[in-house]
Amino acid sequence: MKRYIIALGLLLPTLGMAQLDRSVRPEAGPAPEINIEDSKVFKMENGLTVIVSEDDKLPRVSFNLVMGNTPKTYGDMAGLPEIAGSLIMSGTESRTKDELDREIDYIGASLSADENSIRLSCLTKHMDMGLTLMTDVLMNANFPEKEFDRIVKSNESNLAAAQSDAGTMVNNATYVANFPGSHPYGEVMTEESLDNITLDAVKDYYSKTFTPNGAYLVVVGDIKADDLKMALTKYFEGWSGPTAHDANLPSANSNDGSRVIFVNKNGAVQSVIAISFPMDLTPSHPDYLKVRVLNGIMGGGAFGNRLMQNLREDKGYTYGCRSSVSITTDGSWFQAGGNFRNEVTDSSITEILYELERIADGLVEDDELALTKASMAGSFARSLESPATVARFALNIIRYELPKDYYQTYLQNLDAITKEDILEVAQKYMKANKANIVVVGNEEVVDLLVKFDADGKIERMDAFGREVVEREEADITAEELFEKHVNAVAMGVTGKKLDKKLKKFKNMTIVTEMSSAQMPGTMKKTSVWSNDGSEGMKMEFNGMTMQKEYFDGEKGGSSNMQTGASEMTAEEIAAKKKSPGLIPEMYFTTSGMEYEMLGMEEFNGVKCYVVKMNDGENEMFVYYNAENYLKMGILAIQEAGDQTAEITMTYGDYKETNGFMFHTKESLSLSGFSMEGTVKERLVNQGISLDDYK
Repeated sequence: MKRYIIALGLLLPTLGMAQLDRSVRPEAGPAPEINIEDSKVFKMENGLTVIVSEDDKLPRVSFNLVMGNTPKTYGDMAGLPEIAGSLIMSGTESRTKDELDREIDYIGASLSADENSIRLSCLTKHMDMGLTLMTDVLMNANFPEKEFDRIVKSNESNLAAAQSDAGTMVNNATYVANFPGSHPYGEVMTEESLDNITLDAVKDYYSKTFTPNGAYLVVVGDIKADDLKMALTKYFEGWSGPTAHDANLPSANSNDGSRVIFVNKNGAVQSVIAISFPMDLTPSHPDYLKVRVLNGIMGGGAFGNRLMQNLREDKGYTYGCRSSVSITTDGSWFQAGGNFRNEVTDSSITEILYELERIADGLVEDDELALTKASMAGSFARSLESPATVARFALNIIRYELPKDYYQTYLQNLDAITKEDILEVAQKYMKANKANIVVVGNEEVVDLLVKFDADGKIERMDAFGREVVEREEADITAEELFEKHVNAVAMGVTGKKLDKKLKKFKNMTIVTEMSSAQMPGTMKKTSVWSNDGSEGMKMEFNGMTMQKEYFDGEKGGSSNMQTGASEMTAEEIAAKKKSPGLIPEMYFTTSGMEYEMLGMEEFNGVKCYVVKMNDGENEMFVYYNAENYLKMGILAIQEAGDQTAEITMTYGDYKETNGFMFHTKESLSLSGFSMEGTVKERLVNQGISLDDYK
């Protein structure tokens, strides 16, 4: 992008302007008091509190309906609110989902919902129709079973993807570390809890959560309060429900010393680190604004914050290290961290802890305090450009019991914060010696973490924050496992009988339908295999070929819509030859495949043997069911230049075809994207041609 610079400074001397002493910082003027027009607030007979911010700049109006329930836990149905929230827009007693979508589109409106709110935005002239649709969803959502099944399947895919997504894994472990399982923040959806969620439970959740008593309706736009009252009486007077759930939540976890939690991610080339601790703080607490400034200086503000300057600019450990404070009425916590190379995992933790200790050990610099306050003041000023801000302020004042002039005096209160204030709240809240240190990464970094734990021991969690035991030592060798796997796939046939059986198995075509909650439609994958060493694969979507690849035993290639065609490299050909045959494990001891038995651990809730393999192109962690020795999944680490991709494949529902056991279900997960597949056909000895795959 071209930059245009006006050299005004060169002209100033010729204009006779006085010279400025730029070594002296100009004194800032007093922070102004903001003149924010009060929103109109009234309460309806059914208990609904309405907040109105009139704005006639555009002929639009928006409605944000927020429930007043205190969050609660759902035990063996953890995740129920998320499932219910995803289903709210699935239709009503009088409108199917498609009909509802068409009517929303017809008036150019947007209508959405989640587990705790419903939002509508439309032209003022279409307000009546918009409210008709909004209240139909609010009072008459019917939760069709077909949509329920779809949402559950979508979440199954998301959970599968979460097991290879380091960001999700570290967040889950951090929540569980800071809050007990009896607290809503310490509850994480798992495959088991998803299986327990029923349609009846969803309906019960909705009827008890979406209730007017304690709820808030924030209205912003081209509507007068008096006209709005009449409209709301018409559309909301029939809304009733039980008293909103209100209960005291349990306290956050409290540590006597630092606690280290490790989440294993086989093959990870970097560690994701989150150092956190709960804070006894709410939005109405007098320290709230001071802690926000403290966090801005530490790692939540501009690029020049302390964590970025230390771990990126000075040490070069990472591209980014940040901090955040999450302050709510239900629970609050501080968190700092980022992604770091394996070899500097312990050094990165040391530096983050050092910064937490340093900010509580002395006064911050004038420049960093001024920069942080200026950034926060600018963000606040920009937010005032939106009419919705005024209504949100009014909602916050009511919900959090803030002083009525809280936002009018915000800039003054921000400006009044001193270095001494920052030191005081740092000493009060920064708990470097009682932190929860969560690391998601490769097993090789575990020994580096012991020194950070107060008791010198490492806790282990899985991707969903559940406690796991350390990987067990295997009771068989890798070679013995391969033999048992071959025996399982061949259904007990061994020796010469197996050789004879394999010779009769000349070729196979497999047709698999792949679907994902993250894309519409179904993708068709066709794979072919021949006992002469040739194979091919083709992915099609809506009649278009997205990707093709082939290998004829000696050479091969691939093509896709983005990058075109390419030939296999010598290294790729060599790697392919290390996994020959219908059952590659038969040849691993002689094909050149490198392998190592790592032990036994759970994979998708099943106890498995884990074998680390390397074919010269990819590092792989292969999981075999410890009971039946069939393959459960593969985690493959692929490197291209300085980029690393992690692909997880899972297999299940094995069935017999021509005397061999093959999977009929599979899933793929890559960088947060997941697909589920069902094998529709396995055609044996029907003949194949690679022409369609080149």
